[in-house]
Amino acid sequence: MPAPVEFYFDFSSPYGYLAACCIDERMAAVGREVSWRPFLLGAVYKIVGGQPLVDIPMKGDYARHDMVRSARRNDVPLTWPRPFPFMSVAAVRAFYWLEQQSPKEATQLAKEVFRRAFADGQDMSGASAIIAVASDLGIDKDGLAAALQDPSVKDLARAKVDAAIGAGVFGSPYFIVDGEPFWGHDRISDVEEWVRVGGW
Repeated sequence: MPAPVEFYFDFSSPYGYLAACCIDERMAAVGREVSWRPFLLGAVYKIVGGQPLVDIPMKGDYARHDMVRSARRNDVPLTWPRPFPFMSVAAVRAFYWLEQQSPKEATQLAKEVFRRAFADGQDMSGASAIIAVASDLGIDKDGLAAALQDPSVKDLARAKVDAAIGAGVFGSPYFIVDGEPFWGHDRISDVEEWVRVGGW
């Protein structure tokens, strides 16, 4: 079987949300599975000296406009969460804890966190919000609540973020297919074509 397409994203990224809404279906259409890999852009910014795109003068205004336009173009609902950007450490820890037991449920959790943040405009920054998502999905909320405070889970999430950075991931969304990197939700078509033709 070909290796899955690696899909790196920050839960607070609107472009990550847009990609999350379609990446599984679009890769399935070209015969590839997707490996979901949340990380923390804040950790990247400490290395590259960056800041959230929406906070950059001029670029931020354009980005907000483009995010809304891109959502409209893709027929995806978009409501700005409050706060925005938001801290997503709890979501990342929850994902990797759950992935050890069920990668499918971890992906379902990720999709629902994105939906509540960017379709419903909910605050997804705290542990309580992530635990509520888990509970609604039938995931062990007490187990998750304990896991979010478990040093081993914190270490696991930190290691996954470090691995993303080690792989060269600097933005959200970011895809790696057959060792080839693509940055941006607008590059999904390139990822599809790369799979179809075997690269160029």
